[in-house]
Amino acid sequence: MAGHSKWANIQHRKGRQDKKRGKLFTKLIREITVAARIGGSDLNSNPRLRTAIDKAKNQSMPKENIDRAISKGTGEGEGFYLEEVTYEGYGPGGVAILIECMTDNKNRAVAEVRYALSKFGGNLGTEGSVAYLFKQVGLISLSGVEDPDRIMEVAIDSGAEDIEYDEGGSMDIITKPADFLNVRDSLLAQGINPEISEVIMRALNDVSIDIEHAESMLKLLDILEDLDDVQAIHSNAEIPNELLERLN
Repeated sequence: MAGHSKWANIQHRKGRQDKKRGKLFTKLIREITVAARIGGSDLNSNPRLRTAIDKAKNQSMPKENIDRAISKGTGEGEGFYLEEVTYEGYGPGGVAILIECMTDNKNRAVAEVRYALSKFGGNLGTEGSVAYLFKQVGLISLSGVEDPDRIMEVAIDSGAEDIEYDEGGSMDIITKPADFLNVRDSLLAQGINPEISEVIMRALNDVSIDIEHAESMLKLLDILEDLDDVQAIHSNAEIPNELLERLN
């Protein structure tokens, strides 16, 4: 049983900022569109689309917006081609960063990502330079947990791979990507509503950085997430607790 990961705290903060910027719907629509294009519109056979739609509904996206995004993805509606690309690089203090993008212009996307990294002393890496430091997992995060034993039992019985819990009532449930939906749905069926639930690239080992580098890292995240082409960012940076406390 490890300590509660700081990833969820940072990402939750970033999610709130995304909504303020009005960019969250755009990112969700892009994910739905690409998921539908790759795997089709049948939710039973396309777990990626199902997850994307669930995230959109959780953000109160209108049904017509979701349907329109699916139609674009399956070629039934007007739309433009989006290409998935992941950039690898280094941020403040030499931490590793994976930046997932969906773009209709790779030249623009890579130029904007490269500029953001260089602005904070980082740089763009070559393919494979940091990807090996991450593993794809399902992450289900809860806060204010009052009955951890019950939640752990439900999670383990439905296929959870690991559970990280701290005395403050925060819990991260880690799953294999293939088991993610089953674990999440089992929790929902028991009235347990996660704060965050998605498939991510999780660092195998976190890297500690000082306050100065951590502050630069958060500023870098702000700039990267403000880019239209950026969908998700993953890093192995361990943000100091005293800085995390300022975010809440």
